[in-house]
Amino acid sequence: MEYELTSEDRNATFVVLPAYNEATRIQPVIESIADKGYNMVIVNDGSSDNTLDVILDSKRKYPDKIHVYSLMINRGVGIATQTGFDAVLKYDPKYVVSMDSDGQHSADDLDNVITPLVTGQAHAVIGVRPLKDMPFTRNFANAIMNLLTRIFYGVNVSDSQTGFRAITQDALKKIKINARGYLISSEFIREVNDKNIPFAEVPIQTIYTPETQAKGTNVKEALKILIQMIKHQF
Repeated sequence: MEYELTSEDRNATFVVLPAYNEATRIQPVIESIADKGYNMVIVNDGSSDNTLDVILDSKRKYPDKIHVYSLMINRGVGIATQTGFDAVLKYDPKYVVSMDSDGQHSADDLDNVITPLVTGQAHAVIGVRPLKDMPFTRNFANAIMNLLTRIFYGVNVSDSQTGFRAITQDALKKIKINARGYLISSEFIREVNDKNIPFAEVPIQTIYTPETQAKGTNVKEALKILIQMIKHQF
């Protein structure tokens, strides 16, 4: 029998949203998450546009659901996410989700991503994007990163560069992210594996637009991550 999430399950979940210059895209993301009953910790990563103003506008509509933190300068998605992970523990959540704030992820997938945590089937979850729909260059870069994640970290996953992931509070306290940029995705997987945290993969949808395609792990970023992985071995 399929488990049906309750409002209590959703209220016990916090979504961490790192945001850098997302003023034109973040508001629908925030409000769709709040409408579904989830809480948020949003980290404004030193945005130079009016991202913070947009976030605060949504906070006025959902004052109890949104908690905002700001970094003075842009530190990168890895540090912004870890800032959110550190901050979220203040609110004693049972479950923590991180997802991108640019609209490429759908709040409709939140229920599916946290269900394995709620039911105890896993203590961490990786959201797997439909790779067949991914633009070729992104798909190629992701395949490279899947291989590198297997070589360097000994973990075989379907989508090593996903930005949609979930974890229980107890498991979150065991991991530490040091990556500044997109290496965070592989680092999360490495930490989960090294700490023997049971994890599951869950299919998610991805919304591709010219803006979302311009971000994320392309071949150039994959090469940067490779260099960082090599450095971290020594």
